[in-house]
Amino acid sequence: MKDKIAEKVLLFIAFSAILSLLLITFFIFQQGVPLLFKVGVGNFFSTHWSPTKDHFGILSMIIGSLMVTIGALIVGIPFGLACAIFLAEFSSPIVQKTLKPIIELLAGIPSVVYGFIGIVILVPFIRQTFGGPGFSVLAASIILGIMILPTIVSISYDAFIAVPNTYREGSFAVGATKWQTVVMLLFPAARSGIVAGIILGMGRAIGETMAVIMIAGNALKIPGSIFDSVRTLTSTIALELGYAAGDHRAALFACGSVLFIIIIALNIVAIRITGRK
Repeated sequence: MKDKIAEKVLLFIAFSAILSLLLITFFIFQQGVPLLFKVGVGNFFSTHWSPTKDHFGILSMIIGSLMVTIGALIVGIPFGLACAIFLAEFSSPIVQKTLKPIIELLAGIPSVVYGFIGIVILVPFIRQTFGGPGFSVLAASIILGIMILPTIVSISYDAFIAVPNTYREGSFAVGATKWQTVVMLLFPAARSGIVAGIILGMGRAIGETMAVIMIAGNALKIPGSIFDSVRTLTSTIALELGYAAGDHRAALFACGSVLFIIIIALNIVAIRITGRK
């Protein structure tokens, strides 16, 4: 009897979570999609954003969001996987117990702190070294790449640890080196967990707001290089929702709808590329 009650309770909780997600999704699209039909696709996907004049072009924000996210993944994936492989396969137990909590602690640092560090250290360095304003795609990509490291490292590490030791023993028995075992055996075996970590990190990067507002420059234009300022969809929503009304408010919800679709599309692409089942 108790097992049946527990089963029903857990089933209810599971469906409640799914229902909450569906309701949030419905609300966002219900608020934003009508504007798309009202202003037209050409207006909405142009580069002219001036809500007070009924111009709601978000193309520059979409491109900015994608550039910052891809840049963050270029920074975060190699360092994250390298760190996870080192901790799981090459480090001693003492090093594991010391470094892993420190890396996981990075996930608890508020994004505004990362943004402040970017303003004080990274932005002046980019300005002095490469020129330009310093507030740029590059600065945002580096900071977001650091911010997604704990997610990628933790999940990838757990994926490597979950691979049975018999895989390693069998590989060593046929004469493979430690590195050959990692690359040719453990990496494919842990692929599913690695992809999950990358997808979660990507979601964190494209959805980040505060740090991006502080260091990306918030320029409403398509960046010509990684040293140009940029504004993302999340930055626009955060900066303007407080005073938006009417079609302007609906346009921000439409930005959220587009962001939702982009995240789903990027997840599908990541899964297809890696062949995850």
